[in-house]
Amino acid sequence: MVKTSVSNSIAIVTGASSGIGKATALRLAKDHAGVVLVARRQHELEDVARQVRAAGAQALVVAVDLAQPDAAEAVVAAALQAHGRIDAVVHVAGAVPGLDVFAMTDAQWDAGMALKFHGARRLTLRAWDALRASSGAVVFVSGNAADAPKASMAAIGAINAGIEALAKAFAERGIADGIQVNSVSPGSVMTGRRLGMIERQAEASGIALDDAKAAVLRQAGIRRFGEADEIAGLIAFVVSPGARWMTGTVLRIDGGEIRSV
Repeated sequence: MVKTSVSNSIAIVTGASSGIGKATALRLAKDHAGVVLVARRQHELEDVARQVRAAGAQALVVAVDLAQPDAAEAVVAAALQAHGRIDAVVHVAGAVPGLDVFAMTDAQWDAGMALKFHGARRLTLRAWDALRASSGAVVFVSGNAADAPKASMAAIGAINAGIEALAKAFAERGIADGIQVNSVSPGSVMTGRRLGMIERQAEASGIALDDAKAAVLRQAGIRRFGEADEIAGLIAFVVSPGARWMTGTVLRIDGGEIRSV
């Protein structure tokens, strides 16, 4: 029988202060993995760390801005100093502004790329030797806007598509180095950020929040919003020993929103 547990492993999770990142950290803790929690907001990370420890797992807080070139080195150094190993890296950080392709400035494009794309790229590079030593795993969290880009959310689609291509490039090198690399592409997940977006849409349209939520679901053609815990469950499986032959793959989890083959 193939072992499917991440017990006793050490995972770096970025964007761990909220949403899918937080849910992933807590799920890995529930599965008895130690978690290195990475995000910009120290106080929110400390709260997540308390929850990780309450689940019986180790937690290390590293509050950095991954858009900064030296942040990745700081994260890896802290993880290795505390634990001596890195078994998984899960890239969730990187909220990209949902702006029209004609409205975004160069600075906004650069900011989105700096955090989500280059932040993940640099952290993967810095962690590579440690991941090779542990035969570890990397997961890039993208999003289904990569498969269905829209003019109204140009950067989200473009950067997520870039993330998936980057993951495949790392996956090819990972075959030789014994490192598994995949992407997980969520659809419409009800995080605090998405709720805020819908609240603003409701206010701008002068409609009730529930009506705005229903409109989003109709447009997406799905029955309900996803939950962060559902995405976390898939990520936990992808980095587990039971999924080790899967690499270079984009795993879509979106309630059936993307219907193309």
